[in-house]
Amino acid sequence: MTLAPETTDLKIQLRLADSADSADDWFTVCDLSLLLPGRGVAALLPDGRQAAIFRDRAGSLYAIDNRDPFGGAAVLSRGLTGTHQGRPYVASPLLKQRFDLESGRCLDDETVAVQAYEVRAAA
Repeated sequence: MTLAPETTDLKIQLRLADSADSADDWFTVCDLSLLLPGRGVAALLPDGRQAAIFRDRAGSLYAIDNRDPFGGAAVLSRGLTGTHQGRPYVASPLLKQRFDLESGRCLDDETVAVQAYEVRAAA
C-alpha cells in the first residue's frame, strides 16, 4: 500500500488471519505518524510476537516478524532498509542478513524466512 506523505490521521493495521477479509482480522498497531520513511518500528501483537513495520520513502508500508531467525533477538525493526533487484528489504543489525519486506524471504539464505503481514492504513 502506498500513501500520500500528507496523510497523518491514519492508523497502521496488520492482518492477523489468513481467512476472508473481516474487521476482526485486522489489529491496530500504531499511528501512521510514528513511521518515518526508511526506519522501522516494533509492535507487540496479541499473541506475544512482535512485528517490524516499515514505511519507505515512496509511502509504501511493509510488516514482517521482528525476530531475527539467525540471532534470535527481536531486532529487525532496527535494521537498515534498501532495495535489491527492485525488491525492498531490511538488513538485520546483528549479522546483516537481508529479508524481503514483501515476502519475508531471506535474500542471503533461501532456506530461511520470517512471516510477512498484510498491512494497511485505516481511519
